[in-house]
Amino acid sequence: MPLDAASNAELAALVGPGGLLGAAELAARDPGNDPRNFGAGLLARPASTAEVARLLAYCHERRIGVVAQGGRTGLSGGAESRPGELIVSLERLDAIEAFDPVSRTVVAGAGVRLATVAALAVTRGLSPGIDLGARDSATLGGLVSTNAGGLAAFRYGTMRDRVLGLEAVLADGTVIGEAARVRKRNEGLALEQLFIGAEGTLGIVTRVALGLVPEAEWAATALVTVADLAAAVQVCDALQASSAFAAAAFELMSGNHVAANARQPGLAEFAGLARAPWLLLLEVTAPAAAVAEAGLVEALALLTERSVVGEAMLAQNDSQRRSMWRLREDWQIDRERPGALWYDVSVPLAEVPGYLRSLEQRIADHDPSLRLVVIGHLADGNLHVTVNAAAPLVGRYEEVAALVTAGLAAVGGSFSAEHGIGLEKKATLARLASPAKLRLMRGVKALFDPRGIMNPAKVIPD
Repeated sequence: MPLDAASNAELAALVGPGGLLGAAELAARDPGNDPRNFGAGLLARPASTAEVARLLAYCHERRIGVVAQGGRTGLSGGAESRPGELIVSLERLDAIEAFDPVSRTVVAGAGVRLATVAALAVTRGLSPGIDLGARDSATLGGLVSTNAGGLAAFRYGTMRDRVLGLEAVLADGTVIGEAARVRKRNEGLALEQLFIGAEGTLGIVTRVALGLVPEAEWAATALVTVADLAAAVQVCDALQASSAFAAAAFELMSGNHVAANARQPGLAEFAGLARAPWLLLLEVTAPAAAVAEAGLVEALALLTERSVVGEAMLAQNDSQRRSMWRLREDWQIDRERPGALWYDVSVPLAEVPGYLRSLEQRIADHDPSLRLVVIGHLADGNLHVTVNAAAPLVGRYEEVAALVTAGLAAVGGSFSAEHGIGLEKKATLARLASPAKLRLMRGVKALFDPRGIMNPAKVIPD
């Protein structure tokens, strides 16, 4: 059923004054990482689970497509919307309902930002156990719905491991689940788990209960060069085995990524390191800053003696540490060569060198004009692979995806590590998933959303 003035008035009544925004209001807002996110031109801002339920019941009855949105930081097109659909933003479900530092739990609305939870948790020496570059924008509902991973996944897992319980609203307005705050709970089929990673195709997550972990203590940070990926894996393995500190981050960067970012103001001090083919941003923690630094220096000295590490730069203060992280998290190369293709894969750590060597060769054989740029969370094998060229690569996603995904299943990897399927990887899922898996996914979708209104045409292949 198309949306018209009458239906818009009825929707506005369900969410109250200021709760429904049209195209004019959306034009003044940031659509996030994808300009298509506001394509529907109509956005509802419910302020409670009850309002979400009323909205979905209305849309279910009239077969109106619904696209749930959080911080709009996704990279797979999962939040894109089209005319005739209704965007449901969870931004007003932004209350932290309970914080229990003794049980190490927090219960919060789906619109609460990750940075907000982290800032509260750290006041009692705790952390949400998940961190990523979009921490200031990403919301709990979006992180749950994409099963986000990030920098600390090798220690604490993805959102699937962090969520203790959640509340969600089904397509017909039924509210299910509860934000249980215990780590052991066996009460039949774990239906709530289906919403983690479902990208809004089964319903809308409204409340989340997270298990917290002790906050990392004093940190020492270093930027090191390695001659090849085998050496990078050796560094990762050696530091994780150390008893002198706890390993907190192993961020892999290709030299061309570092070279581009070093052209940014304030990062020129790292330009010389970009001559190396690969670099690692390392961070370790210990009960005291001096202990963390001494342990890291000793470990790197030994690795340098063994010719595993080339150059090493230890962060001398917090400002330099922030610059090192900016070197990792900025993306200047995409501004210099727009229109790149982004892929998000995971590979068992021991297989990373062989996979990337093979990928480089496949790309060179296929089209020598293509350029490969890599960053990643090395310890869990999550690689963010970008392929660009002198001109935008519009329309070549699937062509290059076949090169990127080749051999992943054989080594136990995944073509979609932490960014979800959305629209971008839907064809890849159809190509690589087994018929049995696709059949069951479609069956679950039909059970939870029989009229197909939840995030239409996303994730699940037709």
